[in-house]
Amino acid sequence: MKAVRYHEFGGPEVLRYEDVERPAPGAGQVLIRVAGSAFSPADSGIRSGNLPIPVSLPHIPGYDVSGTVEAVGAGVESFAVGDAVIGFLPMTDDGAAAEFVVAPADALATAPTSIPLVDAAAIPSVALTAWQSLFDEAGLESGQRVLIVGAGGAVGDYAIQLAKRAGAHVIATASPRSAERVRTAGADEVIDHTTTAVRDAVDGQVDVLLNLAPIEQAEFAALVDLVRDGGVVAATTAWMPTPGDEKRGVRAAGIYVRSDADQLSRLVSLVDGGELRVEVSRRVPLSQLPAIHAEAATGGLRGKVVAVPEAA
Repeated sequence: MKAVRYHEFGGPEVLRYEDVERPAPGAGQVLIRVAGSAFSPADSGIRSGNLPIPVSLPHIPGYDVSGTVEAVGAGVESFAVGDAVIGFLPMTDDGAAAEFVVAPADALATAPTSIPLVDAAAIPSVALTAWQSLFDEAGLESGQRVLIVGAGGAVGDYAIQLAKRAGAHVIATASPRSAERVRTAGADEVIDHTTTAVRDAVDGQVDVLLNLAPIEQAEFAALVDLVRDGGVVAATTAWMPTPGDEKRGVRAAGIYVRSDADQLSRLVSLVDGGELRVEVSRRVPLSQLPAIHAEAATGGLRGKVVAVPEAA
């Protein structure tokens, strides 16, 4: 089969589009014929060696997958050959930037039927990150106010939609190029962080602060004043500590997304029910995935990109 993988850590130039032996499912696993593999910035972090997630070389990136079950391993009863599935794959194992990938059956959910299967690869890790940030960690409830910093990306898009569906008032920061997308997602207020100090632009306090942006530590700490006593600060910026305020009971929660098939199934239901929109900015042939990594390295990549095996 064809796959994109790297034999050493480094920049996008270490990626190779090459022939790789097709894997076989073990006990509790399924073999997926890949329809789509969504690119994530974390793929770049692992490839460069800057994100401390242990992988064996050579390594195939791409931990968000959509596809069709090609074969099942021993003990798998939840899926059968031909089933359309999506999943957030273990980040330490080979990923889905290939024609086939092996996945734990318990990490998969039935794919949505209301959108193309290839586009469903844009759901798993980012939608789970948004869900777990807002509800598992922050306990967001109807009537509360949430400030989402860096809402213009894929996680922000899902976070806005999920927060609005939960009945929250959403304040989102975004650059001019992503402001319209943030409004479309349902944000009640949009702050242009390129021209306005976020701390000065928020009127009153919020119950939840969710940071998705690589802002300076001092700026992040200053935003904690916007959180009410007893509120929550959550962040996906794992490379720096998440600030809180013990004196006021403001809890800090660093977000490390985890695979959860039940949550993923709930998200799929929302997609099929028309309550959650999936946005894919581009589909590219799998052979062009190294170019997407290179584009991301320059800061020019926008939106969710899904790589499609040429044989799909």
